[in-house]
Amino acid sequence: QWLDRTAGSLVGSDAPVYLGSEEMLRELTGFHVHRGALASVRRRALPGFSDVVTHARRIAVVEDIVNHTNLGAIFRTAAALGIDGVVISPQAADPLYRRSVRVSMGAVFTVPYARAASWPGVLSDLAAAGFCTMALTPAPDAVALDAVEVAAADRLAIVVGTEGEGLTSEVIAACDLAVQIPMNAGIDSLNVATAAGIAFWELRPR
Repeated sequence: QWLDRTAGSLVGSDAPVYLGSEEMLRELTGFHVHRGALASVRRRALPGFSDVVTHARRIAVVEDIVNHTNLGAIFRTAAALGIDGVVISPQAADPLYRRSVRVSMGAVFTVPYARAASWPGVLSDLAAAGFCTMALTPAPDAVALDAVEVAAADRLAIVVGTEGEGLTSEVIAACDLAVQIPMNAGIDSLNVATAAGIAFWELRPR
């Protein structure tokens, strides 16, 4: 059913294309996991840390986010709001898991990302590269996001933490600044992808 709709994208590709009924595809996968089209691809090697950060002005750093929907949403927001690359902790989910790919609308293929070799040592590496590291936390003693003054030339790394627990105290202590999004009384936190998007917008190069 997708052949006519994808024919234009297949022109010039040397990848083999197989056709099958919906029933056959369901039998191959074991359950209904697709909408009529599947692709099998070979992963490219991940870029290294220096490849991602060398020419970047804004970096998102993700600690241990394991929800594929949240991770995909962070990538999509990063692509929309001028984040040049993403660094993810060793325990974070795989951005190329199918749910992350789908939620990101393919941004996991366009936003460069690297998996940190050491954690939280990568924050020291970012500082050495000239980045100001900002920990996003609802802690009451953190600086209000709208009070942070940044210039277009500033190199910023916006650090967000896992669902529920947020950033570890070790990571917050390793960052240059703890930043919070001011919220109405009774609301103590936001979804991590939502919070990241607000921070990306507020701290974008002007």
